[in-house]
Amino acid sequence: MKPLRRFFLVFAVACLLSVVLTAQAASCPFCEGSLSETLVLQIDSAQMVFFGHFEKARRTNTGLEQGESDFVIERVYKDHESVKGLKRITIPKYITDSKSKWLLFGEFYKGKFDANKGTQVTHDSEMIRYVEGIIKLKSKSQPERLRYAFDFLNSPELEVSMDAYREFHRADYRDYKEMARKLPPDTIAGWLQDPKTPSYRYGLYASLLGHCGKAPHAKLLMEMIEDPEKRRGSGLHGLMSAYMMLEPKKGWTYVKDLVQSADKPFLIRYAGLQTIRFIREYRLDLLNPKDEKAAQNEIVKGVAGIMKIPDMADFAIEDMRKWKRWEYCDQILGMFGQKGFSSSVIRKSILRYALQCDTPAARAFCKAQRLRDQEWFDEVRELLELESPSATTKK
Repeated sequence: MKPLRRFFLVFAVACLLSVVLTAQAASCPFCEGSLSETLVLQIDSAQMVFFGHFEKARRTNTGLEQGESDFVIERVYKDHESVKGLKRITIPKYITDSKSKWLLFGEFYKGKFDANKGTQVTHDSEMIRYVEGIIKLKSKSQPERLRYAFDFLNSPELEVSMDAYREFHRADYRDYKEMARKLPPDTIAGWLQDPKTPSYRYGLYASLLGHCGKAPHAKLLMEMIEDPEKRRGSGLHGLMSAYMMLEPKKGWTYVKDLVQSADKPFLIRYAGLQTIRFIREYRLDLLNPKDEKAAQNEIVKGVAGIMKIPDMADFAIEDMRKWKRWEYCDQILGMFGQKGFSSSVIRKSILRYALQCDTPAARAFCKAQRLRDQEWFDEVRELLELESPSATTKK
């Protein structure tokens, strides 16, 4: 293999792994946006954490800061020997606003207090209540912390509301599955109906409602799914998954038909596929509570139907490969070069499937592709081996 091509392959895999690891770290399957540290984690990593306000801003004309201010400590959340007992600390920042409250994070650096982060607070009582409660619960179980965070998801203090969301963002679905059954459904339904609720929260809120809601809430979820404005948001698969939780039979029929409807917008159909993947990973009981294998087979049939849709066929083929569903080998290999299925991404997905499918037909297909285009064959195979070296059949 040429060194330059090897470099680009390794680089591509590094980028892919970065995305995969990030996705794995963001455990909640319905939370959107980049993952960031919760306040508890920030407090744990900081040397000192104080709550208070600034006063006595003054110009110094020395250095780059052009001034300094006194930070009046009202509450200590994490103390340090260097400042223990002090009521105020001088900060090399010119801050004239003495009315706003701040949550200040810092460390002892070169003999001085170094404020490396400050969070401005609008509703100080709300922030104090939240921080003090979440600190007390940091050694408790994840479901207990999430139940506490739930009460602050719609907090008037933006930073509190965001941090409560981050607590769910960092949690696995299994961490809140049982806890969510006891949540107040009408409260969550109200959040979903509130025009001020950002669309990126629809998925999480819907998934919570899916555990504690009733028939009227299922109707609300379907109305949101069918609403052209609501479904433009990023939480559509959360709405669909929640609908399936409340109406398993109707929900499965809806999602299965949706993903196989070529006339539907791509993003809507892809949200349906995300829903199917979620059900396979976490909630096979919705399809068949007594027979997990039968439920898995039902999922596979649903995804197999997607292979006839050109703009989503590669997703279905990749799922079949990852799930080791080799019974579809002849159908998948037969798609190679067919009209509508000749794009490079589909051809690659077919070869990737064949490379891991250890059947005579797959081996013959790989041999033919190696003879047809050795460089392309090697590139696809080597990239797949870098992704999953233990699973690739040597061909």
